[in-house]
Amino acid sequence: MKATGIVRKFDENGRFVLPMELRKKMGLTTTEDALEIFVEGDTIILKKYEPSCVFCQSMDNLITYKEKKICKKCSEKINVLFED
Repeated sequence: MKATGIVRKFDENGRFVLPMELRKKMGLTTTEDALEIFVEGDTIILKKYEPSCVFCQSMDNLITYKEKKICKKCSEKINVLFED
C-alpha cells in the first residue's frame, strides 16, 4: 500500500472528501462513477466500482436484466436451460 500523505477529518455526519487529485487518478470523474468499499482487518479499501457478471464476474459484453449485470456467455447458457 502506498502512502499519499493526505489526511482528512470526518464531518459531523461521518463524511470526508476524497481529494480531486485522487479521484482523477482513479478515473472517478463523473457522478455516475462509484467506489466499492472493502474491509480487511483495521484497513478500509476503496476501489473503483467496475460492474461485472453476477455469475462469472466477467466484465465483457454485459447486459442488464432486472438491475443485474449478466455477460453474453452466461445469458446464452441460461437460455439453453429453457429450450425444449
